Amino acid sequence: MQRLILFSLLLTNSFALRAQSCGLKVVNSIEGYRQKLAENPENELVEIIKAIPSVKLDIKYATKDNLIKQRVYKQARAFARKPVVEALQKIQAELNTQGLGLKIFDGYRPYSVTCLFYAAIRDTTFVAAPWRGSRHNRGCAIDLTLVDLKTGKTLPMPSGYDETTERSFHDYQGGTEEERKNRSILREAMTKNGFAIYKWEWWHYDFIGFERFDITDIPFEELTK
Repeated sequence: MQRLILFSLLLTNSFALRAQSCGLKVVNSIEGYRQKLAENPENELVEIIKAIPSVKLDIKYATKDNLIKQRVYKQARAFARKPVVEALQKIQAELNTQGLGLKIFDGYRPYSVTCLFYAAIRDTTFVAAPWRGSRHNRGCAIDLTLVDLKTGKTLPMPSGYDETTERSFHDYQGGTEEERKNRSILREAMTKNGFAIYKWEWWHYDFIGFERFDITDIPFEELTK
């Protein structure tokens, strides 16, 4: 793991330069983030659970239960841009009327973590290309699923989170009728409220208008100092 992290740090600088050459900006200092926030309050990376206390968290990248089987976050927290969180508030309220709620796997993801994933996987279907950046890096992508409010249990879906098989695709017609129905309930709630699907991952949704937010590389613990 240590060698992978060192390799990723080297790649981060290289990919940041490539990102800049593609016209992308990487905000990598807390001072730069605060400047962006002063320019536009919508740039705030809001901690989701503070805005939506009823949401459930299962931050996979703060554990080893994830795509690269390594812990990459020091803290089990989830952030997203202010308009994204406001949309999630509406979704949570709507789902609650059906006896359901949201469980968040991941939100804002520092750019260096995307570089780490690519160093480990070398794939651009289930991992973002560092030279383009990720919607997660912009604070505008959410990985999530549904829970039953009465039982607290996660609803079954056609695949597990981070599964790199066709079972993760939105158009996968296998699995059970219940799994496909649950996937559709989540999709309807998200797309109705300003999110677009990522066709390869049923759990991943991109906020429409993500382009106006900068790629950011600031750890969670720095955001709330």
